[in-house]
Amino acid sequence: MTRFERWLQDHGVWVAVRTYPDGIRTAEDAARSIGVEVGQIVKSLVFTVAAQPTLVLMSGRNRLDVDRLAELAGDRVERADPELVRTVTGYAIGGVPPFGHLNRLPTYIDQDLFSYPVVWAAAGRPDAAFPIEPKRLAELTGATPAELRAP
Repeated sequence: MTRFERWLQDHGVWVAVRTYPDGIRTAEDAARSIGVEVGQIVKSLVFTVAAQPTLVLMSGRNRLDVDRLAELAGDRVERADPELVRTVTGYAIGGVPPFGHLNRLPTYIDQDLFSYPVVWAAAGRPDAAFPIEPKRLAELTGATPAELRAP
């Protein structure tokens, strides 16, 4: 059992973690392997806002509008480096799940994810993902829904 699966069990959260031997490091790889639209893939991105690590859950088809995030968060935004991502989440880039981190992070969720009945998020490894309803994803992460897509 992986650390993420232990977290799920310890917190009474049931999601069906599935593995994909070819890997699903990018949104495009994940969509192809899972058999869904790239927009249904959740990208878990870590940024810093005024030195505070912040998680952004983006639709795989969208790029983040960093200026919009800065406006919403009220301060300057910078992309977190891989070491910081691992330190605050406990996971490496390419497998960061939306919850189950070492530290609870302020979280924003791309409004476009709500246009799908089910989305797919990383499950702690670059070859594992799970399906979840966007509303449940927002509940579990405490995410603030926002229009985050770059024009």
